[in-house]
Amino acid sequence: MFHGKKKMKKFGRLKGERVSFLRNLGNDLIRTGGIETTEARAKAIRPRVERLVTFAKRQTVASRREIVSRVGNARVAKKLMEEYGPRYAERKGGYLRITKLGTIRKRDASRMVRIEFV
Repeated sequence: MFHGKKKMKKFGRLKGERVSFLRNLGNDLIRTGGIETTEARAKAIRPRVERLVTFAKRQTVASRREIVSRVGNARVAKKLMEEYGPRYAERKGGYLRITKLGTIRKRDASRMVRIEFV
């Protein structure tokens, strides 16, 4: 019997909504290079986007197809392969930086952060 279940934030959404939400948040981050969001959201998308950058570093057709299937957007996949892959070719990991802004969102008191590429 397997008791070690993966823990993840649900963000008050059903599975399909949550997958789409995190995919779109990651796409916005890749497209713009940095976004301001809540701390929980930034911590949730960091491993996903860093894994995509690791795929982009390989510069193979298989990695391109894997990125397109995970991202669902050809423009974002192209930017990953042509811009971020070569930029971080020598770096072993840690492609994203989360900076706490010191501001709190009024409606729900969530701590705001900026997540951006290093």
